Amino acid sequence: MTVIEVFADVACPFTHVGLRRLVERRAALGRDDVHLLVRAWPLEIVNGKPLDPAFIYEEVVDIRQQVAPDLFAHYREDALPSSSMPALALTAAAYRHSAATGERVALRLRALLFEEGVDIADPAVLESVAAEHGIAAPFDDVSPVTADHAEGVERGVIGSPHFFTGGDGFFCPSLDVSRDAAGALHVKVDSTAFEAFVATCFA
Repeated sequence: MTVIEVFADVACPFTHVGLRRLVERRAALGRDDVHLLVRAWPLEIVNGKPLDPAFIYEEVVDIRQQVAPDLFAHYREDALPSSSMPALALTAAAYRHSAATGERVALRLRALLFEEGVDIADPAVLESVAAEHGIAAPFDDVSPVTADHAEGVERGVIGSPHFFTGGDGFFCPSLDVSRDAAGALHVKVDSTAFEAFVATCFA
């Protein structure tokens, strides 16, 4: 079994694109032996403040218009959770259950937020996801989340998403993201970086 680690925030739209593209490539190659270990890079801790709903919504709109018209179908600005910590804690609990359960929960939470516009900090939503995947309460321990952040700092994580495959690290390998002098977001598909990345994933 090959494990690809990724440090990411559940509310990061760039991560949603990167994970979806990677999972699509895995399915196309029939590589069920490759698994994702989605670890926490809580941006509210990194930045010292909660994520700004308007800022994230702007990113979502730009990403959808420029590179991902198939994603973010029903995302709404008011869907952004007030904190990512509960969803990240549930993901950590899911990985304690099993690697496969952890991956499914990590992807499910992002689909709920970005594709269905669901507030994934809502306790009822978290309880539903936990029940759906056979995760028993309690699942609100945030100590694994802060531990992931501390380890990510030690390993030189740049931002969300930052992938590790063996000894190689890749920051946001599927997209080329920049802002111009006026602050406008420009997003392009970075095919060269993505192919170099997936070559290490599915070698």
